[in-house]
Amino acid sequence: MVKIRLQRAGARKRPFYRVVALDSRRQRDGRALEFLGTYDPTREPAHIAIDLERVDAWRQRGAQVSETVSSLIARARRQAAAGESA
Repeated sequence: MVKIRLQRAGARKRPFYRVVALDSRRQRDGRALEFLGTYDPTREPAHIAIDLERVDAWRQRGAQVSETVSSLIARARRQAAAGESA
């Protein structure tokens, strides 16, 4: 099964995450099937850059989304909607 989840990067005490699609049997930092975006919680406000079209494509193929990534996707969609209306 394919999952869309976070993959940690960055130095100790300076987390940076990649949003990736990968096989659920792989380890957290294993090789990803596809890189979908980034999440940087150290910035103020936190920086979220996710390719929503690719996420939707993976979801249509049956990929499961983790809870954390699901909330990040919702925030990214709100940011995109706010950017369009401005």
